[in-house]
Amino acid sequence: MKGVKLFGLLTVTAISIHACSQQQGRTARIIPGRPASIGIIGDTADVQTPVKGGVALVGGGGNVDGAFRWMIERSGGGDVVVLTASNNAGYNVDIDSLGAVNSVETLNITSRELANNDTVARIIRNAEMLFIAGGDQSRYMNNWRGTKTGDAINYLLTEKKVPVGGTSAGCAILSGLYYSGEGGSAVSDSVLANPYDPVVTVYNNDFLHAPYLSQVISDQHYVKRGRQGRHVTFMSRIIADHGIFPRGIAPDEKTAVCIDEQGIAKVFGVSKAYFIFTDSLKRPELCVKGQPLQWNRKGQALKVYEIPASATGNGSFRVSDFDPASASGGTWYWWWVENGTLKMRQL
Repeated sequence: MKGVKLFGLLTVTAISIHACSQQQGRTARIIPGRPASIGIIGDTADVQTPVKGGVALVGGGGNVDGAFRWMIERSGGGDVVVLTASNNAGYNVDIDSLGAVNSVETLNITSRELANNDTVARIIRNAEMLFIAGGDQSRYMNNWRGTKTGDAINYLLTEKKVPVGGTSAGCAILSGLYYSGEGGSAVSDSVLANPYDPVVTVYNNDFLHAPYLSQVISDQHYVKRGRQGRHVTFMSRIIADHGIFPRGIAPDEKTAVCIDEQGIAKVFGVSKAYFIFTDSLKRPELCVKGQPLQWNRKGQALKVYEIPASATGNGSFRVSDFDPASASGGTWYWWWVENGTLKMRQL
């Protein structure tokens, strides 16, 4: 991510974006009459290219060039739209430098008024590739859910079927079951000690509807920030509160899980991604307010497949049905929780 958020560096950021764009022979610019737009590179005329659907779940912490190239190829070189609520236009240059596309435009959608703007919704609907930047997923939920922007994203996911990706907060909202972060960022040790800590806010399929992800909850920055424990806690709450036995997908930083139109995933980047199974015969033994989570099941509560990433995409995992027999390129583990402590062992 090349956008800089510090006010004192905004001029430097604009200069670097302009310079990089000129090296491509394409200049980032602001065009009047395009609400929420904070910069576009390329042709403003809408094009229609042949597309292939897919979802890229990116773990944050930096770009995954292989995932962007995967999305660009599936876009047919059409129009790319980036969504943010953090005024970050850096992805325009990042994406434009990695493949031939008609245009790349970033929309900074910071209010429900903008999210319900017809022109904003039209720009999104005309996209052949969509990427949702990082930031604070509660802002996305509060400003976009139930708006024309939300409808437009779902149109791309379910009808037009273009590649759609998201990193960090953008990744979080792409799974049907999602953690909002509205009360602050959950920390593994704290929520394992009390799965009903107020920061554990999990929602059930009321926002975006990506293919194959209705029963999935994702998490990001996974190994880097030690989020395995909180992810397991989220899953325990989904079982306790919704009666759903969820599946988990979790890329680490600078790592992406790219899921094609058939529901087959590969892992791009530099670290690892995790695919987590729950079992309806192995619900948590204790998931109540004010007491440590207990999810032991004789050391076999959750089955986990770890796939190391590569620049061109490693491994294979069938997200469409989470069939363990189809998984390749990784390693199996058991995870379980004893008195609020997450434990793991290789099968």
